[in-house]
Amino acid sequence: MTSYIDKVSGFINTYYIDPILHDEGYNIVNTLTWAIILGLCIFAVVKLLKKLDIRADNRFIASIVPFVLAGSSMRVLEDAGAIQQPFSFFLITPIIYFVVFFITLGCLVIAKAISEKWTGKSMETIFASMGTLWFLLNISVLLSVQTVVLPMVLIYILGLGTLITLFVYFIAKKIGFGILTDRLNISILGAHMLDASSTFIGVDMLGYYEKHVLPSYLIDLTGTAFVMYPLKLAIFIPVLYIIDTNFNEDDESRNLRTFVKMVILVLGLSPACRNTIRMFFGI
Repeated sequence: MTSYIDKVSGFINTYYIDPILHDEGYNIVNTLTWAIILGLCIFAVVKLLKKLDIRADNRFIASIVPFVLAGSSMRVLEDAGAIQQPFSFFLITPIIYFVVFFITLGCLVIAKAISEKWTGKSMETIFASMGTLWFLLNISVLLSVQTVVLPMVLIYILGLGTLITLFVYFIAKKIGFGILTDRLNISILGAHMLDASSTFIGVDMLGYYEKHVLPSYLIDLTGTAFVMYPLKLAIFIPVLYIIDTNFNEDDESRNLRTFVKMVILVLGLSPACRNTIRMFFGI
């Protein structure tokens, strides 16, 4: 019995605890676990939004973006050593996802309550303002402990990501592939092109390394992080096609479809923002 407990304890420490304590990144076991948890959370949040009478539309997604920036910049606070132990453990992946989620959820509930009593101000506007203030606070703290080292990296990443996204958009428009001319879909692809650009510049030009399992394997295999561009395109174009062609057209299905797209956008934009801010400050 003791031997069995030791094996289970060793497994948990090796694949879950140690990667968090030592910020070692991802392995196949914890990657699959976090993916399953994410899937369960998606359905739970969709039910919660329905209960709060909040529709997951393009405007709601836009109001989430400041919270993505806030969460990403808060992660960089830990990278910069601005937050000391034991509080820094709450800013390490995947724990930080839960921290950001509950803060965001709290702000959403507060914004909803305020909007119902504050005539003339939409819930989305109040909600986005909260996220923006949080992001600006994080950047202010970073500026107080770090100096800007590579300001041009912001232009390089935005430029590369935007150029490739526009190229895909115009090709899709020319061949009549409407899924990639949809505003939300091309925004999702753009977020992942920014992530690919931040990885490419960080790994190939600045000596950073990739922590995720599949990208790390492919970068090692090909010898360049440029592989992130075809990898992202090969994954997310089919995913967007499947999402847009396999959901029903009733209100609940459309709401779920849009929310799933929002999650995919966040999964690209969040690491892109974190990588960019880190390189911007030379962390």
